[in-house]
Amino acid sequence: MRTKVEVIEVDGEGLESLLNKNVMIMCFNYFYTGKLVGVNDTFIKLENPHIVYETGAFSDKKFKDAQKISDNPHYIQISAIESYCESTKTLI
Repeated sequence: MRTKVEVIEVDGEGLESLLNKNVMIMCFNYFYTGKLVGVNDTFIKLENPHIVYETGAFSDKKFKDAQKISDNPHYIQISAIESYCESTKTLI
């Protein structure tokens, strides 16, 4: 038996709801953190980008090992993102 499912698109949800906030982006191979400043159909844009090699306990206030990627914005392909959230952690 099949069930009909209705999908409703809501503006301002998902990644867009996190614009101008510090986020943690969990991708296939790495985690990233930074300020989310751009979202389109293909990429997101992070300012103050860091790659997170070790989060430490999620209850910790700081990442155990997060290293700055560059002073330039960093772009991440949306199709590589597994999950994301607003980050309450500060950088080392």
